[in-house]
This record gives sequence, structure tokens and C-alpha cells, in this order.
Amino acid sequence: MDRRSFLGKVGELGAAGVVLSALPVVEACSSVKKEAVSGEKVRIGLIGSGSRGQFHLANLQQIGNAEVVALCDIYRPHLEKGLEMFPHAKPYTDYRALLEDRDVDGVIIATPLSEHYRMAMDAISAGKHVLCEKAMAYTLDECLEMYRSAQSGGKVFFIGQQRLFDPKYKKALESVRSGEYGPVVNVRNYWFRNADWRRPVPSPEYERLINWRLYREYSRGLMTELACHQLQNGIFATNELPCKVMGSGDTIFWKDGREVFDNVCVIYTFPSGVNMTFESVISNKHFGMGEQILCKDGTVDLPNGRYYPEVPPKKTAIRQLLGEIEKGVFSNPAFAGTSWAPETAEDTSGVPIMPEASGDGSMEMMQAFCDACISGVQPEGVLRQAYYGSILSILGDEAMLQNKILEFPEKYRVD
Repeated sequence: MDRRSFLGKVGELGAAGVVLSALPVVEACSSVKKEAVSGEKVRIGLIGSGSRGQFHLANLQQIGNAEVVALCDIYRPHLEKGLEMFPHAKPYTDYRALLEDRDVDGVIIATPLSEHYRMAMDAISAGKHVLCEKAMAYTLDECLEMYRSAQSGGKVFFIGQQRLFDPKYKKALESVRSGEYGPVVNVRNYWFRNADWRRPVPSPEYERLINWRLYREYSRGLMTELACHQLQNGIFATNELPCKVMGSGDTIFWKDGREVFDNVCVIYTFPSGVNMTFESVISNKHFGMGEQILCKDGTVDLPNGRYYPEVPPKKTAIRQLLGEIEKGVFSNPAFAGTSWAPETAEDTSGVPIMPEASGDGSMEMMQAFCDACISGVQPEGVLRQAYYGSILSILGDEAMLQNKILEFPEKYRVD
């Protein structure tokens, strides 16, 4: 098929179904470039030294080509925690003063969602490399403007979605995209907890500052805090963008004044007809967190890094016995004429996709960011995939708030 014919086929999918590029390239430096910049360090300033910021600082302590030179937080206890980890860093309470610091090459933004857009845009204007936590921004328009500014800003720009850098995710999704497991027929994502998502505060005036995730002014709740990590799996797996989204959410258990939902269920439909789901409940943790790509020939379980073939390679003695029992049950005259049998989950041990891989990609993401800041090379596809993860999470939240089936707006499709 020539290029003109191929583009015609792509167009038939509709605007929201345009085929995406290959999987992101997370290698920020070639081996030659790494040799050329060996010994160099990137000077990092962290904006927001709360729990997530401290997590990033812990990773930066293990990275040889990074030096944390500045820290900023408006809440003094968080700032002091950061200074305990990097006592020689300059402390700031105004992020704009940090951005004016010429000793800072790149910034990490780990603040409430509502602050991402303003701080990231200011950082781009200040000529800094940026790693901004997910989700990208609070609104669809903010995400789009950030994306375009980052594309034209001439600096490295990452969004904190570490699964893009997790070796086992990348290997698994490359296998899915190659067709090794057959065509994709469904994508499942869920994240279950049993806790109120609330943090203790020293006094009432700090409630919204510390528990910002619970209030609409600052957060979009479970969609931007959790779903954003997982929704990019469907884009990876299907090589499409969803054409519509629907969902339902409510506060059913934690009736404590929060303004975001404590349970959500959202469905994304791709032009091919494949559905992707996201569910989250924070009043029952039995099923934990899961991400599965269901293919015709098997299932990829991403958090566990295992592949489960549809037909197990061999049957155990117990499985053979159960099969004989089932065969006997359905020979009973009471079931005469039926053409079905109860569906039972396949109980196979699965095949490790990458046995040696550990962690969730956070360290790899931070290392890639530091390498990219030094080399000046923006890894291919990383920003685009993170952008779409943010867009989908916001669309899901909007579908629930509006109680409507929403179409993917052409305006927010990017090259």
C-alpha cells in the first residue's frame, strides 16, 4: 500500500481514530552522546516538596548526573523536609523567584493540579527544562496550550507518567502492538483502595492546602490522580484515540465534605469498537490495582508483568479432573439441548514478560529527564502520550459531571 492509500485508510477512521506514532522512545541520549556529556550535571529546582516532591528527591539522591540546587514550597514543614534531604539547596517560598535563579537548569513541578498550567508556562517562559507531575493541567484548553508551548519552547518537557519509562510495560506493549498476542479486544484498568484519601492537618486553615485532592477547586479527583496513569495503556495497545467516552461517578461512602467522587466507572470506545474501562473505588481494596490488555490469544497483565495465554500449555491433574466433572454434569438430562457451559477464569501461572524488571518506572523517568536536560534531546513521543493520558482523564471526568456521552473533540488531537 502506498503512502497516499495508507493516509486514505487512516482518514476513514475519523478524526479521533487517527493512528498514532510508534511507542515513545525514552532513551534521551545515544551512547555516543552520553560519552560526550559524561561528568556533566543538571541543576534541578523542585517546586512543591510535599509527599510526591520528596519521593522525587529520594530518587534524585541516587542519580549521579543531577544536583538539587533549589527548593520551593509555601508550606514550611514541607520545605524543611526537602532541606533535610538537600541541605545546601536554596530555599524559596515563591516559585517565580526560583525560576529567576540562573543556577537552575530544570524544574520539577510537584504541586496541586490547579497550579500545573501557570507554573509550567512560567517555567517555559523562563527557559527552563520541565518535568511537571501528572495530570498535565486542570482543563482541556490548558493541556493543549501547554503542549504547544512545550513543543515550540526549545527545552525538554516531561509529564510525570512513569509507566512510559517502565521497561516491562514498554516490552509488553511492543509485543501487543506487533500482534504477537492477536488483535486487542478489550482494555481493563482499575484502582481500588480502602481509605479516605485524607491527610491529617495541623489546624483547619491548612485543610485545603494539604487535602487539595478532595476539592474541585484544585483537583479532578480519581480521574486525574489515578486514571491518568492507566488510560494511556489503551492508546498504546490499540494505536487509536477513543471516539467517545461515558461514565458515572458519585460519593457513596466518604461523605465528609469532599467535592470529588469516591467511586467512578468510565468507558472509552475506540473507532475499532474496542472498549477500555476505568474503575476506581476507595472503600474496598480487595482487587487492588490492575491493568490488563485482552487480546484474542491471551491477556497481558501489566502491573504483574505477565502474559496469560488463552489456552494453557498443559492441563494439571486437577484441571483434568474438573473437566471430567463438568463433562459429567452436562451429560445430565436436565441440561439436554443446552449449548453453553459456565465460564470459569483460566488459572494459569502466566509467563513473565521481563523477569528481571522491578519498580514502576519512576527511577527510569527521572534518569531520562536528567539525561535529556544535559543532552538537550526531547525523547520522541513521551510528551504526546502523556498529553493524551491527561486529555482522556479530563474527558472522563467531564462525561460524569455532565452525565453525557462525549465525543473526542477534534480540537484536542495533536500531531
